[in-house]
Amino acid sequence: MKTVKLPNDINFTKNWAEKYSEIRNHSVEICRPLEIEDYVVQPIIDVSPPKWHLGHTTWFFETFILQPNFPGYKVFDEQYNFVFNSYYETIGARVIRTDRGNLSRPSVSDIFKYRKYVDEKMGEFFKSGYLNESLESLIELGLNHEQQHQELLLTDIKYILGHNPLFPPYKKENISKKESKKNPQMINFPEGIYEIGFNGEGFCFDNELGRHKVYLNEFKISNQLVTNEEYLQFIEAGGYEDFRYWHAEGWEWVKQNNARSPLYWHFIDEKWLNYTLRGLEVIDLNEAVCHINFFEASAFAAWKGKRLPTEAEWEIASEHFNWGERWEWTNSAYLPYPGFKKQSGAVGEYNGKFMVNQTILRGSSIATPIGHSRNTYRNFFPTHLQWQFTGIRLAQ
Repeated sequence: MKTVKLPNDINFTKNWAEKYSEIRNHSVEICRPLEIEDYVVQPIIDVSPPKWHLGHTTWFFETFILQPNFPGYKVFDEQYNFVFNSYYETIGARVIRTDRGNLSRPSVSDIFKYRKYVDEKMGEFFKSGYLNESLESLIELGLNHEQQHQELLLTDIKYILGHNPLFPPYKKENISKKESKKNPQMINFPEGIYEIGFNGEGFCFDNELGRHKVYLNEFKISNQLVTNEEYLQFIEAGGYEDFRYWHAEGWEWVKQNNARSPLYWHFIDEKWLNYTLRGLEVIDLNEAVCHINFFEASAFAAWKGKRLPTEAEWEIASEHFNWGERWEWTNSAYLPYPGFKKQSGAVGEYNGKFMVNQTILRGSSIATPIGHSRNTYRNFFPTHLQWQFTGIRLAQ
């Protein structure tokens, strides 16, 4: 389905307690199909245990809302700041990311008690006289932060279950948004001066601000994402064995990891299978290819004699094609927009300090919560990562 920009439904006129409860409950619902053992696994550094996500998003509200702004508030556990601080140097010491899977304590039940405690206190806070407009902005950030972690939760859960030798399903029912595939064609855009960046009412992250003009040469962009069938043709043509299509760093990644296919693809009994959230299935050739890193996306584009779009091209063109099925790699580095300034304090660590060695992705994916996508959203990841719901749209 086409993702369109809607008026943001998290604003000052809404019932904050209701919106808070709705978003917080959704995080718990995402975890409901899990067994207790699934909550504590960390297969790689980039994947956090589900229970850590549940604790960290709770810590955000305790640390940034309740402690400094609700007189008389008592923290649930003094150690939790060390356990659930993610990367905020301003807030103090923390468990390093690689060790999150070693946290057998606090237990899953302790973390659900923590969530209940903080949620009850937030309910009291909403009824108090301490809520003001500046805090509403911080609460809005916290809710969008939780939605980001809801997407990471689903992504990490898939990695945890998809690397279990039994390939257990997360859910039996189909939770993906199926696109009706049309004949792919390239949409032409003339050279000229365009504007990109967030503009209007509603929430956005600070890295989207600073709407500005960009000059673009004439370009073309596909109205469709690359499918599994197209990517399989790349594999069968020896795409992973031919260095000519790869960046130097990408070719090193291929050799070091013996890469031969996207993440979750398995060649078993002479056929390609794919681990999905429904379990291990025969690859659907019509689905958009998924779990591709930047190196793979660029190599495929080179093999096709095309390229990846820049983030400016993608944003300008986004009104003319459907998006929202996969996060789409661009050929743009994650850099600040003109006039970008980091905010003071811990909130200023949210985006700005990551503006190096990262590549921009645009759009959203089947894992993105409803209402949490817009065509100015600037997602970013290192070039080698495959575990997010990423795909390919070609340009030339």
